[in-house]
Amino acid sequence: MLFCDPCRPSLSEDSLSSLKTTTGELAYQVVELQQRIQIKEVTLDEQHTKLYEVQNHLSVLASERSVLQESVAEVQTRNRLLKQEYDSLLEQHRDMESTYRQEKLRSSEILENMILPKQQAAVRMNHHNEKRVRAREASLHKELQMAVSQNVNINEETGNVSPPKPSSPKCESSQRFERSHAPLSRSASATSPRIISSIRGLFESKIRGKSVCRSEEDLYIPLGVCLVARVPTKAIFSTDAHELGINAVRFSTSSNLLATGGTDRVIKLWGIEAGTLQNRGTLDGSNEGITSIEFDRTGTRILAASYDKSALFWRLEDSVPKLTLTGHSRKVTAARFKYSHKQVVTGSADRTVKIWDLQRAACIQTIEVFSFCSDVVCSEYLIISGHYDRKIRFWDSRAGTCTQEVPLQGKVTSLDLCPNHRQLLSCSRDDILQLVDLRKSNDRVAFRAEGFKCGSDSTKAIFSPDGSFLAAGSADGAVYIWNVNTGNLEKRLPDMHRASISAVAWSLSGEYVVSVDKSRRAVLWSDI
Repeated sequence: MLFCDPCRPSLSEDSLSSLKTTTGELAYQVVELQQRIQIKEVTLDEQHTKLYEVQNHLSVLASERSVLQESVAEVQTRNRLLKQEYDSLLEQHRDMESTYRQEKLRSSEILENMILPKQQAAVRMNHHNEKRVRAREASLHKELQMAVSQNVNINEETGNVSPPKPSSPKCESSQRFERSHAPLSRSASATSPRIISSIRGLFESKIRGKSVCRSEEDLYIPLGVCLVARVPTKAIFSTDAHELGINAVRFSTSSNLLATGGTDRVIKLWGIEAGTLQNRGTLDGSNEGITSIEFDRTGTRILAASYDKSALFWRLEDSVPKLTLTGHSRKVTAARFKYSHKQVVTGSADRTVKIWDLQRAACIQTIEVFSFCSDVVCSEYLIISGHYDRKIRFWDSRAGTCTQEVPLQGKVTSLDLCPNHRQLLSCSRDDILQLVDLRKSNDRVAFRAEGFKCGSDSTKAIFSPDGSFLAAGSADGAVYIWNVNTGNLEKRLPDMHRASISAVAWSLSGEYVVSVDKSRRAVLWSDI
């Protein structure tokens, strides 16, 4: 709108017309511009809306990106942990593979080391079997030659066979003369089937190694009784009995035969002749050292425990074991005949005591005994075991239960029963021998001596055969003997051993004591 200022001069119509035209144009331009502005504003609103949507979408994407980044971080963390675990497992695998190779190599070496002694033992056994077969064949050949060289007269009417009488050098010529002039007799030669079958039957029984009477196992030989045991005063003989240390010694019931067992894996048999020990033979079959020895009542069979986790059973006439009892997982420390002698009891470092049936060569009962078993003794239904946990345990073999425990002050190294089975002797590492009255176990007597020291975890102490004395070897190489009735040291026998004494044995006759040590020496003691 235009206002006229009265002070200004009036404009001409042309000017007004021009101004109107200009104003119209300007108004038109204003309208156009307003329309454009409106369009722009609409466009701007659309752009703002899009921008808002884009910003919202961007926020969502940013949020998703954050989530994905967190997921990526977690995955990377897991990957790092898995990589570390993988690297650790890979290293363990390499170590285990290396250990496996080493153990495989070691197992191969152990297997070879196990097989080698068995092969050597098999070779020794085959060698001994061949020697026995050759000796038996030679004996049979000699007997056959003697049988063939003798003439047997047959009475044709009665069919009786009369054996020839033994001839002496003085009457050989007269017998030859009589044979040359005997008219009505016939010589039984190889052409006589009856004589051949008789001889064959005789020697077949010899080949089987059995006599025509009852078998040796069925014979009962009663034990002798020692009325008075004599305390030895001097050494009458000594010898290096084995190639390595000796762990066990035991007299047979005959008193003139004893056995020693050593780390050299053999048992040697010795006879006492004129105050000396004479080697009577060797029993092979163990793959490791012998830990204990026991004869049966007949004195013809022997039982031994071994470091090779087994117990072995021999006949004295055989050099190889008749039975090998296996089943323990560690060394067998003791093996004893039960009263019936159809069964044996073994104790082991694997903390078990096993009862075996000799006829079946099988374990019939296993008793868990809680601790390393160092020794066992037994009667018909009672088993007594000594242990490294300083206890003596009493077991009912029928139920397999522990009926009593007797605590000591040291590891138990050995047990022995008095001949009348009324007292139990134990030796322990506290250098004390304990005498337990089995009728009342609280009644115990301790035996000590100045200088006596239990030299190892397997040192053996024993009763004399009359039950009046106790004997044990010491680490100082001396044998100590105590009087049961007085409790005093009766005798100390020194100066014959160079090492710790591992075991002693007293003959059933009461005349001899034998001690053995870790340096392979055996000493025979007596008062003769």
